[in-house]
Formats: sequence, C-alpha cells, structure tokens
Amino acid sequence: MVVNIIPTGIGCSIGGYAGDATPTANLLASTVDYLITNPNTVNASNFINLKNNVVYAEGHSIDLFCGGYINFHLPYANTVGLIIEKSEDWKIDILFNLINAVRAIYGVNIIDPVITDEPIYSRCIQNEVGAFVGSVDNPEVLINAGQELIQKGANAIAITTNVQDLPSEIYAKHFRGECPNPVGGVEAIMSHLMMKKFQIPVAHAPLLNIKDLDLVNNIVDARGAGEMASTSGLACILVGLQKAPQIKQSKNRIADIININNVLAVVIPTTCLGGVPILQAEKYNIPVIAVRENQTILDVSQSKLQLNNVIEAHSYAEAAGLILALKNNIHLASLSRPLMTLRP
Repeated sequence: MVVNIIPTGIGCSIGGYAGDATPTANLLASTVDYLITNPNTVNASNFINLKNNVVYAEGHSIDLFCGGYINFHLPYANTVGLIIEKSEDWKIDILFNLINAVRAIYGVNIIDPVITDEPIYSRCIQNEVGAFVGSVDNPEVLINAGQELIQKGANAIAITTNVQDLPSEIYAKHFRGECPNPVGGVEAIMSHLMMKKFQIPVAHAPLLNIKDLDLVNNIVDARGAGEMASTSGLACILVGLQKAPQIKQSKNRIADIININNVLAVVIPTTCLGGVPILQAEKYNIPVIAVRENQTILDVSQSKLQLNNVIEAHSYAEAAGLILALKNNIHLASLSRPLMTLRP
C-alpha cells in the first residue's frame, strides 16, 4: 500500500488544478493493493476517474492514519449526506439535477440534502508565501447541518458553498497555469473542521464554478479544463465519498481494514516535505519518494529537514518503478550503476 499526497493551494504543477494528477495516481495504484490519496489529487468537478483500489481520504484523516492513531475501515459503500449553503433557487435547481445525475449514473446513495438557513461565508485568503488558505465566518451553521445529516443516517458528508473573496484576476491567472488554485485552502479548512467534529469522511466543492473571467484565451490550461467545462464542483466529491474510508468501526459492512504497518512508501512532490505524513514516515522508517517533476511554490526539501528516508524520483513513472522494486524486495542500489563491488 502507498500513500500519495498532492497538497492543496501550493501550486503543484501536477495536481494543482482540477484532477490533473489522476493519471499519476492511477499509475501508482496499479503497482499496489491500495493507494491512499487526498481529494485534491483527483477532484475535477464533473469528472473523476478512480481505480477501484484508490482510497479517497480527507487530509486530516491521512495525517492521523500516518501517525498510527487510526485505522482506515474501507466500506463497501457509504451513505452520503450533502450540505448546501443557502443560495438562490436557480443555483439549487442546478445542484439537484447534478445530484440526481450522480445517483442515476454512479449509484451513489445520497440522502435528502440539507440547505442551510443562513450563509456559511467561506473565504479565500492568500498568505505571505503565495499559498492559498481561508476562513469560515459561520462554522456553527456547518456543524448544525452536519448533525442533522447524521441523524438522517449519513456516514459521509459532502459540503458545497459559495466561496467569497475570490479575486477574479487571481482565478484567471490560475486558469492560465500561473498560480495555485485559490479555493483549495478554504476547502481544506471546512473538511478538516467537519472530519474532526464528526469522525466521518468529508469533502468540499464550490457550489458553482466561476466562469465570468477576463481570460486571454477561452481555451484554458488543460490541467484546469475539467473545472472550466463543468457548472459545479460537486459531482466528483459525491462519487469520491461513496467509498471513502471510515476512521472508526461503523455499523455498515467493511470490505477491509488497513493501518500504517501496511504502508510501503509515501509519495509527494520534492519541495513540500514538511507535512505530517512525511515526518511520520521518518518515525516509522517508511521510504518517502519525492518527485522532482512536480514543482510547487514551496522550498521545504530533504536537505533543509535533514530527512534520512527520502528517495528522489524524476517523475511519477520513475516513482512507480521504485514502488515495484520495494514491493518485490529489490534493493534500489542494484538497479543503478556503478554498482559497488564488495571485497574482503
């Protein structure tokens, strides 16, 4: 089993747009029994393409898993609840058509959504290093809606909100491939908050994708085209949550249970090695495969952190080869030349 992380809001050249890390995730998944990855890796609004062995897990739950604090209980299927922020009727109509399409096409069990009585007011914020974070003005509105869904029988929660304070010029730059996705940070805050509160899988998507932008070219960077081609970001998270792992034993049937002792390696871009999964991998002596080709706006490298278990790979294709070598007990030194000769 491998953990594959594409951090959100830091401008990953692969995976920092709209599901554009999906081919790399599916490649890595083909080498192991399970590939754990965060939603940012594969979410692309109307589009999502997960191999059956991809474990779609919220970021904070991955941190807990990598720390050895929880197991992942892999369900046959979850019952998905949906929180919709108070919005105009025409927006709600669009969402319900999308919800019914996901039910009809993917077979996801979605219970009656909760439309909040008050706005949630989720906001984008860009920090001093250029990464996007966020804030939520009315978290109690989210929590109350989550409690209502759980009482209805939900054991996974999707959230869709109107993200505020989203500068159109920044979003236009994002679609040109020139800056990180500005929505990712605030999405992570909401999903972390709700996962900590309710201990179930959670994911967030923008209610409607922004289209009224001053674009140099109406055909956007291919990596973000899934978002531009979709009306809402919601469909992918509803599909992803269908089989997202539970972090505690539930009443539903469980297909498998996995824990940190099953992890063969952690894969991550080479300039963002400061996260919990990487530091915990050092603790558990799990190899970290750092992919140079996936550039970010950060500079948190092996040399700066003095990590001992990092293996650099140029590309995800090379990372897949390294995983196969580790899986088959092939010492990596034997794959390169010169090969040291042992002598008495």
